[in-house]
Amino acid sequence: MANGIEMREAHFPGRAPIDAYGNGGFRFADMSHRGSILCLPSGIHGWDKQEGTPLSLSDLSRVLAEAEEIEVLLVGTGTEIRPLSAEIRTALRARRVSSDPMSTGAAVRTFNVMLAENRAVAAALIAV
Repeated sequence: MANGIEMREAHFPGRAPIDAYGNGGFRFADMSHRGSILCLPSGIHGWDKQEGTPLSLSDLSRVLAEAEEIEVLLVGTGTEIRPLSAEIRTALRARRVSSDPMSTGAAVRTFNVMLAENRAVAAALIAV
């Protein structure tokens, strides 16, 4: 039996509104997470993405895997709006997911509204 702390991937197994963001992380479901997050039908997952680095298709592999349950993907790109690459837009469109890049703050607010409306929404939120 191993001694010490067991490190696990950050995952909250449910859908929850984002209560706060900033200082490099997010608060939701009476918890806090430092770093970026993916809010998906399977829950809220820690996401190894930092502001200023371009998004790649592989960064969104978990989103693509759950695309059947997603109609809209909100992409919080940090403090500034950054467009999604043609490759990402094409891959999402092929799975019938519309995408909308915006600042992380706008994405959080829009996600919360759409979640409250029981819409099939997901969010990829880069921490600010």
